[in-house]
Amino acid sequence: MLIVGLFFAGAAFAQQPQWRAPRTADGHPDLQGIWTSATITPLERPDEFGGRRALTPQETARLEGAEASLVSNSAKPTDLKQALPGDCKDFGRGCGYNNFWLDRGSQVVTIDGEKRTSLLVDPPDGRIPPLTAERRQHMAARTRQIRENYDGPEARPLGERCLLAFGSSSGPPMLPVLYNNHYQIVQSKDAVMILVEMVHDARIVRLDGKHVASNVRKWMGDSIGHWDGDTLVVETTNFTDYESFRGTTRNARVIERFRRVAPDRIHYRFTIEDPQAFTRSFTGELPFHRTDDPIYEYACHEGNYALRGILAGAREQEKATAGR
Repeated sequence: MLIVGLFFAGAAFAQQPQWRAPRTADGHPDLQGIWTSATITPLERPDEFGGRRALTPQETARLEGAEASLVSNSAKPTDLKQALPGDCKDFGRGCGYNNFWLDRGSQVVTIDGEKRTSLLVDPPDGRIPPLTAERRQHMAARTRQIRENYDGPEARPLGERCLLAFGSSSGPPMLPVLYNNHYQIVQSKDAVMILVEMVHDARIVRLDGKHVASNVRKWMGDSIGHWDGDTLVVETTNFTDYESFRGTTRNARVIERFRRVAPDRIHYRFTIEDPQAFTRSFTGELPFHRTDDPIYEYACHEGNYALRGILAGAREQEKATAGR
């Protein structure tokens, strides 16, 4: 009897219909809503995990527990009688905001039940491939120029000027950073709009279209998409010379795939191809989780005197140098 009961239970389970994403009026999967990419899983695999793509349950508990402790301790009121940490005395990294403003996420990425050591899955080592020799030289010169050029706002990085998000939050690829990891997706028959919370960028993906002429360059590139079954495939080219993800050139090609796999989850996968910059292509993936949180206006320069102060400081240095 037990065997018969198990047989019928298994048969009933097998007959359960697979979850199917809701449809828009034109019959395509509905990706609309507000989603977050926040996670504590890093883009590249830390050395401690070697070639392993998956975390053990013990490693997952350790990482998520450490993040929970960090958030709890960082949320405590500052004891003004205590000296500032050493790195903050020198205006070190992490001293610009208290923990209230941060939203790194609290969990590692889980895909198909596997807790991931990195967002990158190809190459198998979970690391971004090496830059070509020519691109390494270019990036080194560019870094020196940014560090030394304070002639005007045009010379400063895009994030510093509030034109695009820092990191790669604006995309593509759309990757989590310290905060503002929300995206709002709105669909029509002919286009998909992705509103990025960070610096309120809006990506417009034209469906079943063609790329603009190669001499037309756009912020976040030129994105066209098509449906491959239930997966939205987006190809982006025509980047500007001012954007670079880990060394990409203006001729990079980014392929993104969006597939709604559950009521509260989109599986997001991206591949970057740029033979001028990298020795091979690379691919990563992560889930976007649905959230009821609103997207807040990102008033990047409201009350922000950083850029003005940076340039004013450079002018004072120039005066001091000229007076010697």
